[in-house]
Amino acid sequence: MSNPWDDWDHVLKVDPDKELRDGETFEDVCRTGTDAIEIGGTLDVTAEKMTRVVDAAAEYDVPLYQEPSNPGVVIDSPALDGYLIPTVFNAGGPFWITGAHKEWVRIDDLDWDRTHTEAYIVLNPDAAVAEVTDANCDLAADDVGAYAKVAERMFGQEIVYVEYSGTFGDTEKVAAAHDALDDATLFYGGGISDYESANEMAAHSDVIVVGDLLHDEGVDAVRETVNGAKDAHDD
Repeated sequence: MSNPWDDWDHVLKVDPDKELRDGETFEDVCRTGTDAIEIGGTLDVTAEKMTRVVDAAAEYDVPLYQEPSNPGVVIDSPALDGYLIPTVFNAGGPFWITGAHKEWVRIDDLDWDRTHTEAYIVLNPDAAVAEVTDANCDLAADDVGAYAKVAERMFGQEIVYVEYSGTFGDTEKVAAAHDALDDATLFYGGGISDYESANEMAAHSDVIVVGDLLHDEGVDAVRETVNGAKDAHDD
């Protein structure tokens, strides 16, 4: 059975705790050419902020997914195509592997058909997600590849997500994760800032995720990363 992300090249992650650039709207955001919008952030995220972004983007024809940082910010909206739930495979303790998820499944009427997990491998020790999850980021390329294989083969994960949030990653490590996978889709996020960086990292992954660029530089910069990702996969 195919998954929605099988045909994606580019995902735009919108942090509901951050504003868009002056003069830009969510209509502009949805017209960047990105394949999907993922709404989520690590710090200071609330259900109200999530709802604001979902409602603003709902009328445009771009798939919308929520990536909640904890069960308390989950919202139920018909505008959402689904939920992408991180599980951090190199977390320093079990809470971000299964503990938070135990609380997630207590939600009444959980829509399992729209709920998917992402096997995160967090590699930037200075990123908020690394600090929150106490992730072991001191990993060699073969460690990253092994985590990717564990995620796919032992835990049945359909998305493996190499996360360098805040900095451009090591292409050797990203490539190791990609080479280790047979069927799972490799997402990459971190430090994508222009056409060239998007094009380079898309050559080593299936889907690139762009986030801070939207809030820092705006929709024109995001559009260039869309072009870079798609050109890499068209070659």
